Amino acid sequence: MNIINSERLFLEAQKFIPGGVNSPVRAFKSVGGTPLFIKKGEGSKFYDVDQNEFIDYIGSWGPHLFGHNPEFIKTALLESIEKGVSFGAPTEIEIKMAELITELVPSVEMVRMVNSGTEATMSAVRVARGYTGREKFIKFEGCYHGHADHFLIKAGSGALTLGVPTSPGVTKGNAADTLLAKFNDIESVKELIDANKDEIAAIIIEPIAGNMGVIKSEDKFLKELRTLCDKEGIVLIFDEVMTGFRVARGGAQEVLGVKPDLSTFGKIIGGGLPVGAFGGKKEIMNQIAPAGPVYQAGTLSGNPLAMSAGYAALTKIKEDSDLYPSLEVKAVYLEKGMKENLAKLGKNYAMNRIGSMSCMFFTENAVDNFDKATQSDTELYGKYFHEMLKRGVYLAPAQYEAMFISTAHTIEDLDKTISAHYESLKVIL
Repeated sequence: MNIINSERLFLEAQKFIPGGVNSPVRAFKSVGGTPLFIKKGEGSKFYDVDQNEFIDYIGSWGPHLFGHNPEFIKTALLESIEKGVSFGAPTEIEIKMAELITELVPSVEMVRMVNSGTEATMSAVRVARGYTGREKFIKFEGCYHGHADHFLIKAGSGALTLGVPTSPGVTKGNAADTLLAKFNDIESVKELIDANKDEIAAIIIEPIAGNMGVIKSEDKFLKELRTLCDKEGIVLIFDEVMTGFRVARGGAQEVLGVKPDLSTFGKIIGGGLPVGAFGGKKEIMNQIAPAGPVYQAGTLSGNPLAMSAGYAALTKIKEDSDLYPSLEVKAVYLEKGMKENLAKLGKNYAMNRIGSMSCMFFTENAVDNFDKATQSDTELYGKYFHEMLKRGVYLAPAQYEAMFISTAHTIEDLDKTISAHYESLKVIL
């Protein structure tokens, strides 16, 4: 595999961009080597600047449910461009988009558009604080909610200690309002609530985590979390930036059968363009300016390009009844092939999958929380990643990320991937 041009561009990029990338995971720090610079994407594949072809399983980290550059989204974008790319004034497409989201996700009665997942989660916590008049909130170890200050917090020395910043620039004062619980451990949540009685505004969770690998909330845990929030007057926020419209038409909340008070979205709802949204109960959403006192704004929020692409994507999701069943068939096919490979090699690595999201951990222990995810052999994953890359398969350049299947992936793509998986493991094990 030739990567001369990628190496040249990476050296050039480091002169002008911190670390040579505009989002850290792109730098291949977790797996080693030089990041590939991509030139073009089409369907299930993309191509780097050295003309190497890859079957792509990151799909821009989730948004490309329909693969790269689908014709119907291109058409929507071109029609929108002809009219103008941004006005800073209301447009009809914003209403149509909001109405469609509320139709597809029953827990969402009103929605506010923003420009990123980070904006969505940050704003959801702010409105929960404004609505309840409380300042603290609970998040879970291993769940990622973007890079706002109050999310960049790690656990302290004990279950009831305050969180501590994970990044320079995040203040101790900010960390003091962030409480950390253990994913799938309801007792850790109860302890935090008891120790901070009537001070907790919100609990935010990825109901299906996608940034410590793919890990589903246990049914009993999530239902008890909902009951706790009702009892204590706490706003329950589902971060569905990754899972919204990915694992099902109604997102993770449809799959898991639990309704949150607020939900956050991104990725798929922009049809591949930068976007975010948060929404939920009217009584909470009406606290947001100009309807209420909680301030939130954005010059490019609801811009016609992102709304047109997103509306096209969500309309396709609404109208295509075979969409998720066909994705499930492909996902099961790939999972089955990979498990058969592992059995041939005498390995029983943990494989977690929900719908078109999956992850193989390099540990033989079941993975249902952050601590267990970190038992995975990340060095071995790095070797696996590069062996797959040599065989034309592009996976996430980090162990704790999801693998995404799109409607554009063919059985031929999946067979090639299964074959590459077996050959790659044979080399490294």
